[in-house]
Amino acid sequence: MQKTFKVTAESGIHARPATMLVQTASKFDSDIQLEYNGKKVNLKSIMGVMSLGIPQGAQITISAEGSDAADAMNALTETLAKEGLAE
Repeated sequence: MQKTFKVTAESGIHARPATMLVQTASKFDSDIQLEYNGKKVNLKSIMGVMSLGIPQGAQITISAEGSDAADAMNALTETLAKEGLAE
């Protein structure tokens, strides 16, 4: 299961939003990946997410596989929208 988003936050996905996404992803058992610019990282790893340096306007893809993948995807979509990070 995967979903693509466009980053709308002015400062992109920097430390604070990255932390929120990692915390959200970490609540689930599923394997959750974040892809940007051809690179994939574990969305449960703050260092991995930060290493991508995602700017405003970037296309990112989140993929989740596992028993609670749908719940994880819903929670991450909600976090991105609620925080005004991506749509």
